[in-house]
Amino acid sequence: MFVKLYISPNFLRKAVSAGFTTSAWFSTTQQLRTMSSSKFYSLEPKDKTGQPFPFKQLEGKVVLIVNVASKCGFTPQYAELEDLYKKHKDEGFVILGFPCNQFARQEPGTDEEIAQFCKANYGVTFPILKKIDVNGKNVDPVYEFLKSQKSGALGLTRIKWNFEKFLVDKHGNVYQRYSSLTKPMALENDVKGLLSK
Repeated sequence: MFVKLYISPNFLRKAVSAGFTTSAWFSTTQQLRTMSSSKFYSLEPKDKTGQPFPFKQLEGKVVLIVNVASKCGFTPQYAELEDLYKKHKDEGFVILGFPCNQFARQEPGTDEEIAQFCKANYGVTFPILKKIDVNGKNVDPVYEFLKSQKSGALGLTRIKWNFEKFLVDKHGNVYQRYSSLTKPMALENDVKGLLSK
């Protein structure tokens, strides 16, 4: 279970006066960040054929992860996702689509049918992986990790609907989480900012 820890300024002052130096504090913070990124790169979901898709291959890339569905009001976002991907893929940007049937059963097809739908209707060229659960007892480890790193509206961790988005930096840290209402091209400045670092 992931627990957010609030550390008051008072505690920090006392810690520093007791000899806990600022450099030690930043060293600890860096270690926690490294643990987070190493966790991301150890994830290994399945691709649409059931073969492993190791996140180790994503090291040094900016990654956008989206839970997708073919029969949703947000499905047309595939077009903007593809536009965003094409604009920045040569700079080290990757989009991963994870089909999910947990929201009003809007992704009923097989993995192959889903991939064909994306290609035929939106010309999708970024990876569409195996269908998964993003909430509940069978939640995929990818989403277990993402939700533990960034909560959504009102501090809730659960995914609320199709096409929520998580942006991950070049070091495997979750940079930001965006609601289904956020159009993909609205993320472009954040993507460019992370690519430039």
